[in-house]
Parts: sequence; C-alpha cells; structure tokens
Amino acid sequence: MTDKLAILVCTASTDRPELLPTPLVHALAAHALDAEVEIHFAGPAVRLLVDGVADSLYAGQQQEKSLGDFLRELVAADIPLFACGMARAAWLSESETLIAPTRAAGATAFVARTLSPDWQTLVY
Repeated sequence: MTDKLAILVCTASTDRPELLPTPLVHALAAHALDAEVEIHFAGPAVRLLVDGVADSLYAGQQQEKSLGDFLRELVAADIPLFACGMARAAWLSESETLIAPTRAAGATAFVARTLSPDWQTLVY
C-alpha cells in the first residue's frame, strides 16, 4: 500500500462550487492519516485558485464555510496546490494572481503520478 495521494480537480468551477469540497475533504483526511498529498487543478477548476475568488463561493445554501476557507486549511496543512499551465492560459487573465503558495504543474506531472506505483490518484 502506498501513502502518497495525488488528486486532480477538473470538474469544479465557479459555476459548480459544490463540486470542490469533496476532493478537499478527502485530501485533508488523507493528510490526517499521514499520507503525502498533493492537489492538481485543471480546466475551469483553476479559476478557484485565483486570489479572492473562492472566498465568495460556497458549496451549499447554508454558506457555513467558503471554498476559500477550505483552501486555507489545505495551505495550513502544507498540502501542495498545483495549477495546470494550459488551464491558466485558457481560463485566467494575465492580471490575475493565484493564492499563495500555488505552484505550477502541467498534465504530464499528474499523469506521471498516475503511472507511478508509488502513488494513488483520484480524479474529481
């Protein structure tokens, strides 16, 4: 069994914020089990990493916890967040900045995790 988990978030978006909490909660759960965890954002999901965007988005009508709050929990837990370069080019303007400490990683990085026997992967 491996203790490394890479998660790809590609269906959540500013139009579908309810799709983001599940992969983030799974990442935090894996981290709590002492797994090495990283989260990759691709497609329109990369917009959720734009500074300030997730703070106004909620998974449900109760609006108890913003998506920004979830992302801050990941950052506090030192779970790396990666933004796909192609997604950034397609979905972000040059003036937009991503939340710190978002890193860059392309499709090849996630596919390499998928092909590695040392890693498990989840796609949302």
